[in-house]
Amino acid sequence: MREQAIVTEHFEFSAAHRLHCPELSAEENRRTFGKCNHPSGHGHNYRLAVAVRVRTGPGAPILSTGALEGIVSRTVLDRFDHRHLNVDCPEFVTLNPSVENIARVCHGLLEHEIAAVGAALDHVTVWETEKTSATYPATT
Repeated sequence: MREQAIVTEHFEFSAAHRLHCPELSAEENRRTFGKCNHPSGHGHNYRLAVAVRVRTGPGAPILSTGALEGIVSRTVLDRFDHRHLNVDCPEFVTLNPSVENIARVCHGLLEHEIAAVGAALDHVTVWETEKTSATYPATT
C-alpha cells in the first residue's frame, strides 16, 4: 500500500442566507431557526477547510497549493462569495443553506475537480461561526 498524507488548505468567503422550511408555519420557523429565519436573511464570514488525500514518497505526484487554490476559487468561492445563498445559488433554491448542507454541497462541487488533478477529496469543514462548524462526510 502506498503512503498517503492529508493536505488541508483554508479559505474564507462571505455570504448571506436564511434558514427556512416551507413545510413549517411562520411561527414554527421562527421557533426552530430564531434570528436565522429573518425574512431578509443574515450574513456570515464562513471559513472553509478542504482536506485532500495525496500519495507520498518517491515518484508520487505533487499537488501544488496553487492548483488546489485555483480549484477552490473557481468551484466554490467564485460561486458563493458575497452572494445570498438562497437567492443567488441554484444549489440552495430548494435546499436549506445550513452549515451542514453548505459543507455537503462544497464537497460535491469539489470532488471531481480535485480527482482530475490526481488527488482525492477527503473531507471539507465549513465554519459558520467560531463555535459552529460541519464536516462532510462525517469522520469517525
